[in-house]
Amino acid sequence: MQVNRQRLEKDFNNIAQFGSLEKGGVTRLAFTPEDMKVREYLKEVMEELGLTISIDAFGNMRGRRDGRENLPPVIIGSHLDTVPEGGHFDGVVGVIGALEVIRVLNENNIITKRPVEVINFSCEESSRFGGATLGSKAMAGKIGIDDLKKYKDKAGISLYEELESKGFRPNDIASAQIGTGDIYAFVELHIEQGPVLEANNIPIGIVTSIAAPTRFKVIIEGRADHSGNTPMGLRKDALAAASELVLGVEKIAREEAGENTVGTVGYLYVQPGAMNVVPGKVELGIDIRDINSEDKLKAVDAVKRLMGEIAATRGVKVDYEILTHDEPVSLAEKVINTIEVTAQEKDIPYIKMPSGAGHDAMHMADIAQAGMIFIPSINGISHNIAENSKMEDIVQGTELLLAVTIKLAQEGEMIK
Repeated sequence: MQVNRQRLEKDFNNIAQFGSLEKGGVTRLAFTPEDMKVREYLKEVMEELGLTISIDAFGNMRGRRDGRENLPPVIIGSHLDTVPEGGHFDGVVGVIGALEVIRVLNENNIITKRPVEVINFSCEESSRFGGATLGSKAMAGKIGIDDLKKYKDKAGISLYEELESKGFRPNDIASAQIGTGDIYAFVELHIEQGPVLEANNIPIGIVTSIAAPTRFKVIIEGRADHSGNTPMGLRKDALAAASELVLGVEKIAREEAGENTVGTVGYLYVQPGAMNVVPGKVELGIDIRDINSEDKLKAVDAVKRLMGEIAATRGVKVDYEILTHDEPVSLAEKVINTIEVTAQEKDIPYIKMPSGAGHDAMHMADIAQAGMIFIPSINGISHNIAENSKMEDIVQGTELLLAVTIKLAQEGEMIK
């Protein structure tokens, strides 16, 4: 049995056209026309492969290949939505790899004991609605109707409204939840999105744990004034206050929290946004991550204190909303061991490593035994039009995914 490189390339190139940018890269935000078109493409491919397709209330797509017995399935896949001006590999590699696994099973007439399913999670990226990995959160029962109404994009459209307009079922969001034991195992093939594998010339990373984010939406309100007639000592400059917070987040993550803590202010919206007006209002987004819960909480608490200090010293109003507060997770030893043994059998060099980026696997770990396979990212670049991975690495990662999937899908008893 061999993975077919040409088929992987065909799927990759077909998917790349949806939201492709002239300068390279792709913009395919969740539930936009580009995302809906790529979903239709995936649906057609799943039908061609003879999969039974189901789409839940949140839009998560699953294609099922039956096994000999009606047992909880092994699920493989990832996501197809992207960040703005992102790359063609993040998420996509996991989906095309999963499709190729099904093709190889079909052409070799392999009937696994358990069903095998391909999945495309909805809204994995936080770029549009401010919350990440929302499709897997819905499957894990972590999102309710109120949450769907809370998440809004830049145009003020709520996730609830968008789901409804696209024909999904936000009022029935509870039906998307999967019970513990309903899935046997979940394996996600993904690009590393960092430099470790390439720097060490190692083709495979076996993920042991996943860092989790806490995300703030912060509103700083000062007072808009004339830039020429307002003395410096009488200003309530919202942007100056925001700048202090931006640098403070960096200092907290770098010096005050844990060894693996990272902190990012990813956007700033300034009002009124005129050269000759003291900024009166700023909205910004803060992302704090760590693989250690205590260290992450230390950083989160420090950021909260800093916001209070800035409000008091600068005479501005600082309000914040916590959009996401996820817990770091350890992945399943059984799946990690299966990947490791399989890599050894195939003589593929590997390392075990944590993931600093969040993935759907972190929520699937709540309802199934979950694992992840990383392949290298060229120059460690991701969430960027320069994002790239070698096709030979994608092929090798898919070959490993295939072998691991077969092993898990031939098992009869529940993973312990």
